[in-house]
Amino acid sequence: MSRKQEPDSVSRRTFIKTLSVGVAGTTIAGALPPIAGAKDTPVPAGTRLLEFEVNGRSHRLHVEPRLTLAEVLRDRLDLTGTKVCCNQGTCGTCTVLLDDVAVYSCHMLALDAAGHRVTTIEGLMEGEELHALQKAFVERDGLQCGFCTPGQVMSAQALLLANPAPTTDEIREAMTGNLCRCGAYPKIIESIEVAK
Repeated sequence: MSRKQEPDSVSRRTFIKTLSVGVAGTTIAGALPPIAGAKDTPVPAGTRLLEFEVNGRSHRLHVEPRLTLAEVLRDRLDLTGTKVCCNQGTCGTCTVLLDDVAVYSCHMLALDAAGHRVTTIEGLMEGEELHALQKAFVERDGLQCGFCTPGQVMSAQALLLANPAPTTDEIREAMTGNLCRCGAYPKIIESIEVAK
């Protein structure tokens, strides 16, 4: 037998729906990053301020100390050209440049990049124009599936910045930290030789 509800009463179902919407709204609002320039914006609990330069642009954001550089680049700055494969710092797929030196971004905490200059695969381009090294990889077929290619290109760029005219043996040695599961190594080496 059902009871009649008075017009002003709140049903159990309405109460739960209202409560759910309120909790969801509070959760979403708490997860949003602070508004740039806002003075009274609370700092998210458990985070630290990270200030660094990525692809020529300065960034200031609060990050959890446990986040890797790859996670911040991909998830917070939307620079998804940096790939994560092994997530153990062994394959080189996530390679980026830190002050022009190749590093595995999956194996480095983002906070360790504070005050440094990071370059990702997107940062090599000039507007919509591919970098000479990127063009060489395309023209010389230095890729197959393409998943490891951003890391390969960034390691090659670090080599060419340190040594603009490497020998074939020096190229091979510099690229040993980057795995290509498709086995495109001869074409990768050829691409780097053409770009130097």
